[in-house]
Amino acid sequence: MGLKFDENLQEIGIVLNETQKQQFDVFYEMLVEWNKVMNLTGITKRDEVDEKHFVDSLSVVQVFDVDKCKKVIDVGTGAGFPGIPLKILFPDMEITLLDSLNKRIQFLNAVIEELGLKKINTIHGRAEDFAKKEEYREQYDLCVSRAVANLSTLSEYCLPYVKVGGAFVPYKSGEIDEEVNAAKNAVKILGGKIVQVKKFTLPGSDIGRSFVKISKVSKTAKRYPRKAGLPSKEPLK
Repeated sequence: MGLKFDENLQEIGIVLNETQKQQFDVFYEMLVEWNKVMNLTGITKRDEVDEKHFVDSLSVVQVFDVDKCKKVIDVGTGAGFPGIPLKILFPDMEITLLDSLNKRIQFLNAVIEELGLKKINTIHGRAEDFAKKEEYREQYDLCVSRAVANLSTLSEYCLPYVKVGGAFVPYKSGEIDEEVNAAKNAVKILGGKIVQVKKFTLPGSDIGRSFVKISKVSKTAKRYPRKAGLPSKEPLK
């Protein structure tokens, strides 16, 4: 773990203990090793993974007091971002990682076991399907997602998981204004309200990033999310 990683985290108010540093080291080694046999990430150099995956994942602390969240779900977690870094930082958090690709779930389960993480579970499946199940629907204080989809589509995948009073915070690129404006009505239909757009530069880089903080103000109508494929083909307007 490099000095730069430490400095970049301190810039957003995070100081890791030795156990956490070790966990990030092991996570990195496993990511690179498993990446040789499956496509987990196009980024494999240590300093780039630190910056674009680890620091980026933890940057959400700038807009949301994640420490206060008991239950968190990461929708479309991929190789475990932002879910695993958040779990390392907040070991008491109960977290669910959802992904549609079983190979990735196998990788995540191996990471969880190797790092000795507790109160964390993985789900293999589509966001649209699990959002209909009682044990997941409106059960979470916070939903996060770094998945690539426009905000209307992503909100339909994610807001059904969030309990009233909780929040959905997607990780987006720096240029977000148009997308946010286009999604306002969709967010409202789904029981959400856009309360903050936080733009920032990723520490140690010139990469523009944004967090859109969406509060869950009322229950999501039972018909959402629509059946698999529709939220991306025909985003709500």
